[in-house]
Amino acid sequence: MGKYRDDPQALERLVEPDRVHRDVYTDPEVFQLETERLWPRTWIYVGHTSQVPQAGDYITLDVAAQPLILVRQADGSVRVLLNRCAHKGTKLVSAPAGNTGRTFRCPYHAWTYRIDGSLVQVPLKEGYEGTRLQPQGLDVIANVEVYRGFVFARLSPEGIGLKDYFGDSLSSIDNLADRSPQGELEITGGCLRYLHNCNWKMFVENLNDTMHPMIAHASSAGIAKKLWQDKPADLPKPMAIEQYAPFANDYKFFDDMGVRVYEHGHSFSGVNFSIHSSYSAITDYEEQMRSAYGEERAKKILGTVRHNTVYYPSLTIKGAIQSIRVARPLAADRTVLESWTFRLKGAPESLLQRTVMYNRLINSPMSVVGHDDLHCYRAIQEGLAAKGNEWISLHRNFDPAEADAAELTANGTSEISMRNQFRAWREFML
Repeated sequence: MGKYRDDPQALERLVEPDRVHRDVYTDPEVFQLETERLWPRTWIYVGHTSQVPQAGDYITLDVAAQPLILVRQADGSVRVLLNRCAHKGTKLVSAPAGNTGRTFRCPYHAWTYRIDGSLVQVPLKEGYEGTRLQPQGLDVIANVEVYRGFVFARLSPEGIGLKDYFGDSLSSIDNLADRSPQGELEITGGCLRYLHNCNWKMFVENLNDTMHPMIAHASSAGIAKKLWQDKPADLPKPMAIEQYAPFANDYKFFDDMGVRVYEHGHSFSGVNFSIHSSYSAITDYEEQMRSAYGEERAKKILGTVRHNTVYYPSLTIKGAIQSIRVARPLAADRTVLESWTFRLKGAPESLLQRTVMYNRLINSPMSVVGHDDLHCYRAIQEGLAAKGNEWISLHRNFDPAEADAAELTANGTSEISMRNQFRAWREFML
């Protein structure tokens, strides 16, 4: 008998309005229940259509411990299939990406399937008569939606629709795509992928935690800021300084940024401005945007510089720098993080160079900023093993009335986004 599986009230008691029990980060049974309940019932980012441009192109991934294939169809649509042969369960595809042509063939017994999942051939089919094995195709994930090229899937057959789930938070994806003069994105380059020895929620919460940057990043961003503080104001900053230094801004800066939360756990920081607000102008790009959208709309698109948007529970995007990160949980204390960069179709190459530089400096396995955070995550995971206080406070700027608001804007250093995530956690876990 499980401590939480068979006791819904015990599970519910893990989350209070302004604090959570440490078991939400450390308990393997809680993690297993998340895999069975939270992740299948929410809309999870699978990939981007630009990763599978031609018929037969595919990528593979795991969601909620389910191996999946995202594959482009002959008619231009995309499908998400379970990466599991209907015979003995062998994974059909092991590579992270490729082109399978018109069929998938099982590497074990050569059962063959069309790219839509339907069965084509079973070797010596007559030998299976009377075995109670009904030859069938691959299981197809029924609930798949594409939004501005972003492919989302809900593994559960029943649940909330995509637009109701994300609501107006989709405006951050709109802003990212609209930054292209052509209104389209494409993933470029490879994936920066590495292991965090911590619970996935620590990473997701940290994205809009603005009480930590000036402390955790003092030895990285703080040094970058000091290196430039005596330089003339009109001297152009190197790109690395421009991207590193804002992480060392003071509490007032981050508080004034503001944060907005939505139903179902979504949020973004940078309502008013963000660490991306002061990047150097790229004149040719701005002219292209005015030509494509007109003066007023181009100004609005480029003036929206949100810091991090969290699409709970897995996807986070930075529209102003054209980068996304994806959390792929493995265990209660292990999470794989993926960082991807986008090219804005029709935009100058210098914009992509800035994106690649940011992803390498901030999000890569060799990032000094990223390792500041990773040290903190691991320190939390290890610290929570200590006996004593069973609870983690999320009380900063708490207002009991916030639970009744579908959408709310607060000061930037509020812990409202974390509380909002755990309200969603309870919603889908129970």
